[in-house]
Amino acid sequence: ALTGAASFLGANLIGLLEEDPRVGRIVAIDHKAPSTGQRKTRFYEVDFTAPSTEARLAEILGAEQADTRVHLAFMSSPTHATAHAHELESVGTRHVLVAARHAAIRKVVAWSQTLLYGANPSNPNFLTERHPLRAPASEPWFADKIEAEIEMARYAERQPGAVVTTLRLAPILGPTVRNYLTRWLARRLVPVAMGFDPLVQFLHEVDAIAAFKLAIDRDHPGVFNIVGDGVLPLSTVIKLAGRLALPVPHPLASTLGAAAWLAQLVDAPPSFMHYLRFLCVADGSKAREKLGFRPAYTTREAVLDFTNAQRLRDVKLLHEAV
Repeated sequence: ALTGAASFLGANLIGLLEEDPRVGRIVAIDHKAPSTGQRKTRFYEVDFTAPSTEARLAEILGAEQADTRVHLAFMSSPTHATAHAHELESVGTRHVLVAARHAAIRKVVAWSQTLLYGANPSNPNFLTERHPLRAPASEPWFADKIEAEIEMARYAERQPGAVVTTLRLAPILGPTVRNYLTRWLARRLVPVAMGFDPLVQFLHEVDAIAAFKLAIDRDHPGVFNIVGDGVLPLSTVIKLAGRLALPVPHPLASTLGAAAWLAQLVDAPPSFMHYLRFLCVADGSKAREKLGFRPAYTTREAVLDFTNAQRLRDVKLLHEAV
């Protein structure tokens, strides 16, 4: 059973599960049906922000006798609709887990992000799963996801017989994914923090989907960093993307960023400027050793695959303009 089934990760994961002969039935739960659902998929329309969500989810899971729950109902990009996002992610995760408990779900797999570690000057070169989540709690996009992780940890403590797996994914890049990061790198002039060039890491969209498939197939409870191999300086990423960096002085960045965010001229709030200044790179060795996750793409290859697809889109837009 997948919540957030119509999202990028959900739809692609359903397509993969449809081809797996070991999967007998897929229960897709979202506000709209996933485009990849076929004969194995049963779709249920559910509004995760509604007061009746918890009872509705428990009813669906019980009727379908689901044994594994994949929770992907999270915003992939920051939004100005913070109240809706809070109901979806923080409160929604609580509803999902209560329903899973009532339906005696054997396994729960949830999506989280390595960005929740926060970009701080005191960060080590590689952040392990034991590192605290220090993303700014004043930013709702981070706070809601951190609260959802706390709910997952509580559920694992209270349900000792269940397999509870949380995958912290590095920022996702690829030829078809669309999020705040791909829109930022698609700009002709990419805003950066003047005087800073932090190392960054990405995860190819194919590897992101493969990691969830692994977590479904294998019972490995706990938290796992899911990252592509290697890191790159931010300046190199922008060059590989065929873009030009637009350095913004740090004293002006917060003021300009806040104004641009309120005017909906940029894709992320000013708190994201920290990631343009300081290191936030995760260690993926635990996922490699215990989960058996080995990315097919490096960080560099993820950037190049995104870049090649973006160039084709740029050429198409140019032809349409002509």
